[in-house]
Amino acid sequence: MKLPIAALLLAGSAWAGACTDISNCTEWVTIRGGPWRSRIYTSYSLNTPNPAITRAFVMIHGTGRDADNYFRTALAAAFLAGALENTIVISPRIASASGSCQDKLESDEVSYSCVGDSWRSGGTSASDGKITSFDFTDEILRKLANRQTFPNLKAIVVAGHSAGGQYVNRYAMANQVHDKLAVPVSYIVSNPSSYAYLDATRPRGETGEFRDFNDGRNCTTFNKWPYGLENRAGGYTAKQSDDQLKKQLASRPTTYLLSQVDTLPLGGFDSGCGAMAQGATRRARGEAYFKFVTEQLGAKHDVKIIEECGHNNRCVYTDDAALPVIFPK
Repeated sequence: MKLPIAALLLAGSAWAGACTDISNCTEWVTIRGGPWRSRIYTSYSLNTPNPAITRAFVMIHGTGRDADNYFRTALAAAFLAGALENTIVISPRIASASGSCQDKLESDEVSYSCVGDSWRSGGTSASDGKITSFDFTDEILRKLANRQTFPNLKAIVVAGHSAGGQYVNRYAMANQVHDKLAVPVSYIVSNPSSYAYLDATRPRGETGEFRDFNDGRNCTTFNKWPYGLENRAGGYTAKQSDDQLKKQLASRPTTYLLSQVDTLPLGGFDSGCGAMAQGATRRARGEAYFKFVTEQLGAKHDVKIIEECGHNNRCVYTDDAALPVIFPK
């Protein structure tokens, strides 16, 4: 049953300790030692020891960079799962005042890139060429894995919907903290417009058979980053080999949450040729990519079709089928 978000948050406010007043649930995370910093919405402080916390849920926002709304969705999910007391819920604000993005920034707040190799794919920031959008989540995960702050943390889940799903798809394959943390990390990729493919094949026809893409003359970007692995000249992934990215993607636990009726070109749908080469709709692209990583790479990933949902993060993340993935026991 889908309850109104206001009712969920009102009910959630009964939990002592968990911050559910959106305007007061923010902290700063310094990047690479400062002074640059980025804002998060969080249900508990990242800096106060808290032995009650056993899991973390990090929710990446969509193209609107509306971390406050995604934080509401994540809180609602935690309430429905009965997880507000022992889960730290975090929604990073990957703000940008570059290109077409015009977020209002505070002093020393990082402006992540909204053009080219953008925040969705680990691109370098507009503020400092040494900082990428993936560095932000790296820093959050390091803080979560600090045993002095969260001595009983047993699981971290990094999730994203739409543009956030693009971010998490590429972050899962690229990040360099996954194997260095004392806490297991899993990933949820939900309804992105595109994925990063690891070779030059793409799904063809109704069978979804993977063949070499045959329209490279008319679609020269189909295998260029972030659609494929070519031309990774800058950003977080630039120094990693293709083989390294393939191995990391295949080995890291990932679940794809795909909406049953996310079949319309809505909500920032990517209709460029690089995305269209992956399928006609977001759902088709997600099902094809899952088939690719499991059959071609041998990945032990999972997929769930969320019934009666379209391109809507609240519908997906508050669904009964999604909750066990978001809040593992």
